Amino acid sequence: MPEQPSEKAMQRMRRLVENFTKKSGSYTSPVEGVTESVILGLAQNVDEVGRPLCPCRFYPDKTEEVKHRTWICPCDDMQIYKYCHCLLFVDKEGMPITEHLPEDHEGKEMYGLIEDPHPDKGRALRNKAEEREIERRERPS
Repeated sequence: MPEQPSEKAMQRMRRLVENFTKKSGSYTSPVEGVTESVILGLAQNVDEVGRPLCPCRFYPDKTEEVKHRTWICPCDDMQIYKYCHCLLFVDKEGMPITEHLPEDHEGKEMYGLIEDPHPDKGRALRNKAEEREIERRERPS
């Protein structure tokens, strides 16, 4: 994998992030460097495996992980719960949205209840929450 991703992949990921924040009613991290670092990792994965695989996780085999689609950005947790493990998509203060997470989810345990600033936006896959919880138990990733 190249040290720096292609400019094409970087631009693609910047557009993805910009469009998704509008669509989901989320914001990018106000912490300097977080957004750019995550975009860089996403772009590197686009160049390496052809998909924006979440850069905040370890994958024994990225190509195999892409087949599951769970961690392709915006990942299932973002699409279902509006929760971003990378802290790329957050509320205005930079906190991950935890309002829609199951009670035993590590995000809710770590951050407590953080309300969704725009509950009318995002969560396109909210009806897949039960499937996601089964997957979380059966295929921890």
